[in-house]
Amino acid sequence: MFLSRFIQRTKRSCEDCIKDVIYGKRFDAKARRLARFFYLLSFPFYGIVYAREKAYRKRFLRGHHLGCMVIVVGNLTVGGTGKTPIVEKLAKTLQQRGRKVAVLSRGYKSKKESFWKKWWHWLIHAEPCPPKIVSDGQSCLLPYEEAGDEPLLLAQNLPNVCVVVDRDRVKAGRFAIKNLNCDTLVLDDGFQYFQLKGTFYILLIDATHPFGNGAILPRGILREPLRHMRRAQFIFLTKSDQVPQKRLKALERFIRRYTQVPILPCVHSPKHLQAINALKTEIQSLSFLKGRRVAALSAIAAPKSFEKFLEDGGAEIVYKEHFLDHHRYTKTELEEFFKKAIQFGAECTITTEKDAVRINDALPFPLPFYFLRMEIEFTGEFRPLFEKVLQKLSNVNI
Repeated sequence: MFLSRFIQRTKRSCEDCIKDVIYGKRFDAKARRLARFFYLLSFPFYGIVYAREKAYRKRFLRGHHLGCMVIVVGNLTVGGTGKTPIVEKLAKTLQQRGRKVAVLSRGYKSKKESFWKKWWHWLIHAEPCPPKIVSDGQSCLLPYEEAGDEPLLLAQNLPNVCVVVDRDRVKAGRFAIKNLNCDTLVLDDGFQYFQLKGTFYILLIDATHPFGNGAILPRGILREPLRHMRRAQFIFLTKSDQVPQKRLKALERFIRRYTQVPILPCVHSPKHLQAINALKTEIQSLSFLKGRRVAALSAIAAPKSFEKFLEDGGAEIVYKEHFLDHHRYTKTELEEFFKKAIQFGAECTITTEKDAVRINDALPFPLPFYFLRMEIEFTGEFRPLFEKVLQKLSNVNI
C-alpha cells in the first residue's frame, strides 16, 4: 500500500512539473533545463504538423466527404477551452431545429478494444469492429469506462442526439449516417482531424489563456501554428467574461492578423449544483454556495476557472485538489480527499460535471458531494450573431 501511494505521488509530481513547464508556471533551474529539452523536441513536432497539414491541403492525402453536413469544433491548443458545453449547445439547438444529429468523438481515455477482439470480429464478419454507440438518441448504452467522460456527459445531456465513439471518425460518421439515420455530424475536438472533411469549422479560443507562450508542443500548448486559425469559419472566445474588456479587444485585434471571420465572445454560465449519488435527484441553487466552506475537486485542464465560479458564488474554498485532465479517480484517492476536506473544516465538496461521470456514485461519501452544472451563453450584442450562425448551420443542405 505504501509503495503504491509513493509511486502515485511520484507520478503526479512528475506530471505536475511537466504541465507547469509547458504552461510557463515554473522558472527554477530544473524547469529551465526541461524547457530547453522540450524546445528541441518542438522542432520535429512542428515538422510533422507542417508536413501533415500541407499533404492534405495539396491533396497528396485526401479527406473524405460523407454527403452530409459536418460541423467541426476544436482548438489550436491542448485542453481547457470549454469545448464540451459548446458541442452540447450546438448539437441540442440543431436537433431542436429538425436535424438528426450525431456527435462524433474519439473517446479519449475510454477503454480500447483488445487486438484479439478486433481480430476475432474481423475473422467472423470480414470487416472492422463497428464504432461504440454511447447513445442512440434514446438512452445511454455504455458506462464511463467504455465511453470516456466527455462522450458520456454529452449522451446524458443530449436526448434525441446520438453519440458515437471511434478513433476513426470517418468510420463513425458513416455508421451514424447509415445505421442511425443522421443527417448532421458534430465532430468533437476535430480541428486537426483532416481525414473527415468539414462543412463548417468552429475554432475555440480560451480568452483567459489563449495561446500560452506561443510555442508548439511540447514546449508550449499549441498543437499547430497560429496561422492555421484561417481554416475556421467562426471563432468563439470562451470564458470571455473572466478577462477585462481591454484585454479581450486586444485579443480580437491579434486574431485579426490571421483571419477576418466572425468572432463571438461567449461565457460559461453556472446553473445549479447537483448531488452525486445513485439517484442524482437533489439540486441546489447557486445561492447554496454563499458563505459556505467547501472543498473543490477537479481533474480538468483549467481548474482555476471552475474554482473562480465557486468563489464568485460566495463560497470559501478551504481545500482543493487537482489532478490531470481526464484522471480516473481511485477509491483511495477519494477517501484521502474527503479526509483532508474534513480536516480543513469543509461543509461540502464540489467537483465539475465532467469529473462527476468519472466518480463511482455508489461509494459512501462522508460529506455532501455536488457537481456544478454549466451551460454556454452568448450575451448582449453577440446573441443575435450566434443566432445567425445557427440559422446558417440549420439551413445548409448537402
